[in-house]
Amino acid sequence: MKTDNTSNAPMIEIDPQMVERYIMDLAAFGSDGGTGVSRTVYSSEWVDATAAYEAWCTEAGLEARRDAVGNIWGRLEGSEGGKSIVSGSHIDSQTPGGRYDGALGALSGLIALRVLREQFGTPKRTLECIAFCEEESSRFPSANFWGSRAITGNITPKDTETVIGFDGVPIGDAMRAVGLDPAKIPEAERDDIDAFIELHIEQGPILEHADLPVAVVTGITGIRHYEITLTGTQNHAGAFPMDLRRDPMAGFAEMATGLIDTANRWGRPAVTTVGRVNVVPNATAIIPDSVTFTLDTRHPDPERCAELHATQERLMREVAERRGLGIEFRVMIDHAACPSAPDLVTALDRAAKGQQVPVMHMASGAGHDSQQMAKITPIVMLFIRSKDGRSHTPDEFSSISDIVDGIRVLAAAMYDLAYV
Repeated sequence: MKTDNTSNAPMIEIDPQMVERYIMDLAAFGSDGGTGVSRTVYSSEWVDATAAYEAWCTEAGLEARRDAVGNIWGRLEGSEGGKSIVSGSHIDSQTPGGRYDGALGALSGLIALRVLREQFGTPKRTLECIAFCEEESSRFPSANFWGSRAITGNITPKDTETVIGFDGVPIGDAMRAVGLDPAKIPEAERDDIDAFIELHIEQGPILEHADLPVAVVTGITGIRHYEITLTGTQNHAGAFPMDLRRDPMAGFAEMATGLIDTANRWGRPAVTTVGRVNVVPNATAIIPDSVTFTLDTRHPDPERCAELHATQERLMREVAERRGLGIEFRVMIDHAACPSAPDLVTALDRAAKGQQVPVMHMASGAGHDSQQMAKITPIVMLFIRSKDGRSHTPDEFSSISDIVDGIRVLAAAMYDLAYV
């Protein structure tokens, strides 16, 4: 890895019309006729989209293949062999989602490799692009990064039967329906990747507020989802004095305000969301018996993330004890914060400077396949400006100009890593 602050990559030429054509052609698979896309893993729309991506890899002069879970790889072999430098993202969507989330990163990896091969020939080190089969959990709620988990060896044999879709179909049956054998999932595992770079739309408003096209991502947030149940004593809303109540709704209201205020006091990039509340009984003139609510809490710094969780748990226990309430925690999701590799951050900074693309540093507030890939290789991400910060909606949009800038930074970094 270079240690100075200069890039060896010449100015990378990207055809904007080619970029737009790839985006629109991929968006046709699962299109609702407008800007919406519904493309869930192992659906007919997904089958057609992955077949197109595989064909585009071949057309770009890459060695294309489909692995055991349906990830599509394009490979540009290096003259010196060794471990690969990989870029890509997921090809499935929300239902409905838009044209850019995930799909843009999968296409950007492909375009970067195509342009590098056409403009500079064979690299010294092997380059690969990937379209992960699944990331959104939009068909199988507990699939949870199925494609990247397979690559990192984090799918167990029982998962193929216990991961159930909203339609009641186990994911193993869905795989068989599209010609994939769940028994071969271990064959997707990789131990020969030296770096992973994921380009993605920002999914938030920070770049737009800064009036910048691209960000280098310094880390991916830790995410913990709790389900918390408060229990009190059900009683009459008029006849029972305030000072004698064990009211779980009053406890919830104090907790929710305190939890959100904690994130506000900490400031960016800490975030906290109370997303779902269930009150029993849910009636006007009754002090409730119980309140169950969800808490989503996030921070990209591993130490601060752990401190945020501990601070908020203390707050909830203190309120419950003071109000005489029972409290139970259930952790539903717990993804560790994932810092980007410092040398890869430097590589992207250097590439952006060389390509004369203005960038900023920021953390990702959403989870990504990169968090899974970090289990086997150093990772980093690039964000592209999202109009109005929109994502997971047909309204998401990133301009071709911004996208081209991002792909130029990606390609220049891959040039420095593989050609020099």
